[in-house]
Amino acid sequence: MAQQLVKKDDDRDDEAEYSPFMGIEKGAVLQEARVFNDPQLDARRCSQVITKLLYLLNQGETFTKTEATEVFFAVTKLFQSKDMGLRRMVYLMIKEISPSADEVIIVTSSLMKDMNSKIDMYRANAIRVLCRITDGTLLAQIERYLKQAIVDKNPVVASAALVSGIHLLQVIPISFCNSVYFAHPMYATCSFYAPSLQTNPEIVKRWSNEVQEAVQSRAALVQFHALGLLHQIRQNDRLAVSKLVTSLTRGTVRSPLAQCLLIRYTSQVIRESGNNTQPGDRPFYDYLESCLRHKSEMVIFEAARAITELNGVTTRELTPAITVLQLFLSSSKPVLRFAAVRTLNKVAMTHPTSVTNCNIDMESLISDQNRSIATLAITTLLKTGNESSVDRLMKQITNFMSDIADEFKIVVVEAIRSLCQKFPLKYRSLMNFLSNILREEGGFEYKKAIVDSIVILIREIPDAKETGLLHLCEFIEDCEFTYLSTQILHFLGIEGPKTSDPSRYIRFVYNRVHLENATVRAGAVSTLAKFGAAVDELKPRVFVLLRRCLFDSDDEVRDRATLYLNTLGGDGSVVETDKAVKDFLFGTFDIPLVNLETSLKNYVPSEEAFDIDSVPKEVKSQPLAEKKAPGKKPTGLGAPPSGPPSTADSYQRVLSSIPEFANFGNLFKSSEPVELTEAETEYAVNVVKHIFDRHVVFQYNCTNTIPEQLLENVIVIVDNSEADEFSEVFSRPLKSLPYDSPGQIFVAFEKPEGVPTLGKFSNVLKFIVREVDPATGEADDDGVEDEYQLEDLDIVSADYTLKVGVSNFRNAWESIGPDYEREDEYGLGPRESLAEAVNTVINLLGLQPCEGTEVVPPNSRSHTCLLSGVFIGNIKVLVRLSFGLDGPKDVAMKLTVRSEDETVSDAIHEIVASG
Repeated sequence: MAQQLVKKDDDRDDEAEYSPFMGIEKGAVLQEARVFNDPQLDARRCSQVITKLLYLLNQGETFTKTEATEVFFAVTKLFQSKDMGLRRMVYLMIKEISPSADEVIIVTSSLMKDMNSKIDMYRANAIRVLCRITDGTLLAQIERYLKQAIVDKNPVVASAALVSGIHLLQVIPISFCNSVYFAHPMYATCSFYAPSLQTNPEIVKRWSNEVQEAVQSRAALVQFHALGLLHQIRQNDRLAVSKLVTSLTRGTVRSPLAQCLLIRYTSQVIRESGNNTQPGDRPFYDYLESCLRHKSEMVIFEAARAITELNGVTTRELTPAITVLQLFLSSSKPVLRFAAVRTLNKVAMTHPTSVTNCNIDMESLISDQNRSIATLAITTLLKTGNESSVDRLMKQITNFMSDIADEFKIVVVEAIRSLCQKFPLKYRSLMNFLSNILREEGGFEYKKAIVDSIVILIREIPDAKETGLLHLCEFIEDCEFTYLSTQILHFLGIEGPKTSDPSRYIRFVYNRVHLENATVRAGAVSTLAKFGAAVDELKPRVFVLLRRCLFDSDDEVRDRATLYLNTLGGDGSVVETDKAVKDFLFGTFDIPLVNLETSLKNYVPSEEAFDIDSVPKEVKSQPLAEKKAPGKKPTGLGAPPSGPPSTADSYQRVLSSIPEFANFGNLFKSSEPVELTEAETEYAVNVVKHIFDRHVVFQYNCTNTIPEQLLENVIVIVDNSEADEFSEVFSRPLKSLPYDSPGQIFVAFEKPEGVPTLGKFSNVLKFIVREVDPATGEADDDGVEDEYQLEDLDIVSADYTLKVGVSNFRNAWESIGPDYEREDEYGLGPRESLAEAVNTVINLLGLQPCEGTEVVPPNSRSHTCLLSGVFIGNIKVLVRLSFGLDGPKDVAMKLTVRSEDETVSDAIHEIVASG
């Protein structure tokens, strides 16, 4: 039962958590619903019960078929009440409970009566409900009424018909309510999206004339909804959309809501019209600029934001939009200040100099009561400030940091890191700031962001190394997070020995052996060993410290100390070679731990030792993928296994069970599933490419999504006319493919050995169809031959490379050596951005980005990306990509490759040259 409603004191601490629905139960509310059957209806009581039912439904409570039916029939009895408030609740309940087709008939007559009522509220709500719950047959019968409603004089009725048309046309949300202006409840009726049971686009498309007339309505919401529906009707015809925008930009759109929508459609047309960046040739730009002088603030902001988001926008075109946003910064309305500073923050990523004129206004926002506004102002200033303003900004931020939440602090930390990369000579003051906030209170993610920033700055700014390492050592003494402590120790072991005075860090490391938990103590032992191996002068001191660790209470600490003493020769045993010791302590471990763990668990002890080279090196671990029918779980061979075995292990077991593949050798790589059919088609097919040294096997995963059909003798006919270096050697068809029971078809091709051979394959699914009786499940004796065209399949360069990461790229690069290094420069031509060029090359090569270098900092005109992996034949390959902007959009790239085989280095260059 619901809690009794009582008057609450103003000073109660839990007032924010109070809810009149707290503790209600479905069974009790269903009992209360019996009031719907009373001869004398109590409208207020019935409304309260419906409110509780709606609350349960929106909280995710499920009703059984019987319960839903009983509630529905009980609610329909409330149509006899004349209370308008109760009638509105009845409309809501019918929409939410979603009656079945048989039950809809019960309320159809009542709703159609209301749709012709003289009460506008009844008419509007009846239209909404009818369009929500009825099928196409009934909609065709009431289409005349809906057309009349669209041009109705009452804006509530017209808007109801237009919004229903949008829902019926297609269930696609128009992201219009992203703007901060539409967060207010008064715009709740502007939402285009609501869950719809079915769509009837053909009916709605016949309403174009009426909708066109509604676009000229004087009612703001009617014009807004009409424009949205008209655009939805024409959205698949680019020319029609362009004509619509052209006619409306030349006319008068009175509604500010509709004008905001028109601005977005105008921006869309500009994006689709090409990349011409000349101001005089840019279509519709003058309209956007004219909207900057509109009397409505929401229209002004929408136009300013649209201009800033145009592709290839110039500084001259940005100026009027920036000026408007600058005026909003001093507005008395928090929503305007937030909207302006957020937009300027985005502009600062690509055009920092254009935002510089707003810096004085943004500095005043640092003390804004709204912490979101203050945070955006700070980060924008950090992106646009010059070197002389850094110290002043740091003083302002220091007072600001204690007043904001951790999530905002993380944003500020990332902005400071970018600023330090931009002005490396200011590293000392920025490092000191990061060190100071590192000692303050904060959660794990916040502290991790600071530590990561200091680590990145140490790697990128050589002069900042010793200062940064000392800051990390001071932090580790009070660090409460085990993970951060171990990561700092690991980093200290790599960078500390390379400093001018490595001995100053030994004390910090050894203190961890005494003052921390077992995990951190073990990490400290490993770090001590790295100092001893890298710095000969410190080796005697390290021996003494490691011997003391032999008496630690933790097994892991003692074992590590024993191992490192034996490795370094501290126990008097035979010392390994210096290279072997450094390879052991500093070498890369390029095998994913998940894969190693799985292989060790599957290893059966025998005379043959465990071979670590047999462990798969793929980074990702996903089960066999199957495209399945909605709401169904795949079964059979293609179903995901219950445990977490690696992809390679799963595929290897499947392929090894087929005798024809036994002589293909070891599986080098299996690709991600490639979809060969569109979503929601009658047959779902995807393919996995298995790459061997001399063969390629296509595994077609097929699912029949039609319950009334049984497929037999299913096979894929593969045409390799555009891949003449491949020759088909084996095909394994599928005898039977019942409904929703995945099956596999295998087709194998032979190719030149060890060569990254490329090609395109066309695919046709052929089968015999037998009709199935839904009642008995029995299939007809006679079948009909049929075929289904599938998408083409490509073998690309990335299929011959494995993503295998390295823990320390610099050490791995030096260990391979320059013997087979190949270097060349390439022009990549015009690109949308530097980040887009980096992602394109990474996807082309199919290698693993290292050390986070796949992320391009904002405003960068140059970037270096590091990649690692294994080429077919199990040959290690490392790639260093150096990108730079050559002009406004052209990107140039220098590619340096090191591998264990010169042919592989040449092959990587050939991939880039031909790609």
